[in-house]
Amino acid sequence: MSDISQGFESLGEMTGTPPRVEQNVAVLRERKVDQFNRAYATGKRKNAIARAWLKPGKGQITINGKTSDAYFARPVLRMMINQPFRITDREGQYDVNITVVGSGLSGQAGAVRHAISKALSDFEPPLRPTLKHAGFLTRDSRVVERKKYGRAKARRSFQFSKR
Repeated sequence: MSDISQGFESLGEMTGTPPRVEQNVAVLRERKVDQFNRAYATGKRKNAIARAWLKPGKGQITINGKTSDAYFARPVLRMMINQPFRITDREGQYDVNITVVGSGLSGQAGAVRHAISKALSDFEPPLRPTLKHAGFLTRDSRVVERKKYGRAKARRSFQFSKR
């Protein structure tokens, strides 16, 4: 039995099937831009849907025809939409035109951040691992739980009276 097994290095060679080689090579993605050299992406959060067009520029972010400062008055929301640029060291290098509908301001800011991150990774594919590691390319699937009948809200039940 040992004579037979000496000639074979692995079980794959013995059975006739070639051994599977694990390849740990990062997939190189290609740049996705339209005829105007813009990257397009959609982002979602809660019920908000944002569509973003990203192109090289001076760092102007336009949301539904308004500047980001005028649309998002709270500094936290403005910081949220600038995070993809800050984490990739691309602040002031791209102009972004965004249309966003649905939900409230917080959900819209999350959708805008998601759309900007996806457009940035389409425009510059080497930035994708950085954005992915930060969690900006992952769609936040948390949505409001629906109200159930026989209850006051989604989980809160009506007040219970023993007597």
